[in-house]
Amino acid sequence: MSRRNARTTPARPARPALTPDSPCPCGLDAPYGACCGRFHAGPATAPTAELLMRSRYSAFVARDEPYLLRTWAPRTRPADVDFDPALRWTGLDIEETGDGTPFHQHGTVTFRARYRQGGAAGELHERSRFERHEGAWVYVDGEFLD
Repeated sequence: MSRRNARTTPARPARPALTPDSPCPCGLDAPYGACCGRFHAGPATAPTAELLMRSRYSAFVARDEPYLLRTWAPRTRPADVDFDPALRWTGLDIEETGDGTPFHQHGTVTFRARYRQGGAAGELHERSRFERHEGAWVYVDGEFLD
């Protein structure tokens, strides 16, 4: 590889191996393929804001950038997702949901996502906002708590 390519092509962290039979990272008692994997593979979409939150968490675990960008509201979507190769997501707890059912247009999900980074444990506590865009739930933004 030339020096020019090394500078212009950032290294992407390796994607963790998830198979359809793996336990789903989102914490629900289902295999990945029948849980969040069905949303990642498309064309199915999450029917609630909570299931979208869970599937997006699993997409962060799997480093599935296309899914994360596809499920991000166009007005707040970044150009790409910057995965930290030293960060490994280790668990998700949903604390509260507000609206976000198949009968709503907006919803919130408050969660705690645990991770390990460089050997140290950490936690992300956030209240995420979701809305429907062209009939499907999308992530809008979030407010960090704690």
